[in-house]
Amino acid sequence: MGPVLLALVLAVLAWGLVVGDLVRRHSPVWHWYLVRYPATACRVVCTWRKVAQLNDLSVSRRPPRGLLGDLVVKGDPLRPVAPRISFPRATRMGLTVIVRLHAGQTPATFLKAADAFVHAWKVHAVRVTSPERGIVLLTATAMDPLQRPGLATAPAELLSALIGVLESGGAWVMNLRLVPHWLIAGATRSGKSTLLARLITQLAPQPVALVGIDCKGGMELGLFAGRLSALATCRREAVAVLSALMVDMQERMSACRSAGVRSIWELPDKLRPVPVVVIVDEIAELYLSDGTRESKAEAEQCSTLLLRLAQLGAALGLHLVVAGQRVGSDLGPGVTALRAQLGGRICHRVNDPGTAEMTLGDLNKDAVAVAQSITAEERGVAVCTSPDGGWSRARSHLTPTEEAVATARKYVAIVPELPALDSALTAPEGDDK
Repeated sequence: MGPVLLALVLAVLAWGLVVGDLVRRHSPVWHWYLVRYPATACRVVCTWRKVAQLNDLSVSRRPPRGLLGDLVVKGDPLRPVAPRISFPRATRMGLTVIVRLHAGQTPATFLKAADAFVHAWKVHAVRVTSPERGIVLLTATAMDPLQRPGLATAPAELLSALIGVLESGGAWVMNLRLVPHWLIAGATRSGKSTLLARLITQLAPQPVALVGIDCKGGMELGLFAGRLSALATCRREAVAVLSALMVDMQERMSACRSAGVRSIWELPDKLRPVPVVVIVDEIAELYLSDGTRESKAEAEQCSTLLLRLAQLGAALGLHLVVAGQRVGSDLGPGVTALRAQLGGRICHRVNDPGTAEMTLGDLNKDAVAVAQSITAEERGVAVCTSPDGGWSRARSHLTPTEEAVATARKYVAIVPELPALDSALTAPEGDDK
């Protein structure tokens, strides 16, 4: 019976390994809950005191003193005491741990120790936030969600685009109905252009007018000219396009006023004008001036028109997505005023702290620090805001240029006509319409 029992045990173990591997590949969430979470939770509990001590998260207690006659007797020597933590709570793709800070501690020291938590707990990433005073929330992500892009799905909705995956494993969605205007910052090869391509491919099949402003000669947005209702490739053309959109805005206001409503979404379907998404690539090119009177006038016009579009466009179905490598107050007060109107924020790796501060600083200081920690190898990784006012690390889906161009050409036939833009520009070169 001994050899038979041993063979049976080995067979059961082998079968368990096979089943476990199948579950890991085809249902990673269940594999996390059943296998990896218990092991990771034990690892967190067992290593917490040592990790806290090595990363200066512990506080040394003063030894007790007693009086024996006329002598002062000291108690035990100094002993480091780690902050108290809750038992790790499982999430869909990781776990969370609540840390109660000692008096005088700040979340900054825990933010610096994030990499140490990653290595000690053998997880993909650890995010440090402070939901309330005296509390730090450690959110560990077990695996890189981008390795399983099929995990993130989102319902099809007008003006909604599935951009990528959040660090929690959920869908990263840009919903222009909820957050009408967006600011996207990112250095060269950080993933900014890939994100814009993804946004266009997601909006291309929808009954939405896309307007591009690319003052780099149309090198980026010109690839999708066939699906664009208008494309401005220099600042003079940008002024013409934005001015035409102001005319369209006035017509939309008149329609709403005549119908007695405050938004185009309250109009009947037959009377509702088509939504417009204006995509600006490299915002600095619109604000920089060479010092000449004409250049200054054009820059001021662009600043004023963009600000009016951002202030009044949300209820009228006019949406703004502004992207740039550098977004700083040195571009002028108009940029700061425009930034205040762009509720959605996405910050990739940037070359200067000022851009990260301009993008996220007015929302959350922790988000600024996390954005500045993104490395050059993490292309597509960004810090993004959510409609509820929070923020998260996320990664956009890689959309090859060929796929994005093919998608734009596929939906050339449904490009909406905007009468106000017809006379603003001649058809862009290479337009397939």
